Amino acid sequence: MDSAEILVLQASYSNPTHAEAIGIVLNHYAEDPMGGGHSLDPDLLRRLPEELARRPHAFSVLAFVGGEPAGLVNCFEGFSTFTCKPLVNVHDVAVMSQFRGLGLSQKMLQKVEEISRQRGCCKITLEVLEGNAIAQQSYRKFGFAPGMFDPDHGRMLFWVKDLKA
Repeated sequence: MDSAEILVLQASYSNPTHAEAIGIVLNHYAEDPMGGGHSLDPDLLRRLPEELARRPHAFSVLAFVGGEPAGLVNCFEGFSTFTCKPLVNVHDVAVMSQFRGLGLSQKMLQKVEEISRQRGCCKITLEVLEGNAIAQQSYRKFGFAPGMFDPDHGRMLFWVKDLKA
């Protein structure tokens, strides 16, 4: 596929085309085994861009191929107390299966890095499933590495406590 057909941009949550693309790609990711294997509620997908827009530290990057939604990265700015600077946490990275192999994750992560640098961030963080070798390979290619604070104490672990009502 000709690279001229690929468009990577920061999403505008109020743009109907961008809002629809966020829902399409995120749901595709959710349906994948690496995203949980289940569709998301259509109402949640409809409301998501508006809810993201209400969070001033959220931003999303979209990829389109030939005008079709092809990729998504959702990010949230956090803060590093050790550097007293903002950081960006990559929350979702998704590429539609029919557009895999085009380097979209690298192109989207490059846009994330550009935005992060503009915001004065000290680093970009993300979580990846231990069994997702393809994603890990993509992240390593981009320059990510497993988190280590002190090699004597091992790798960082990502823990979760659900707050479901």
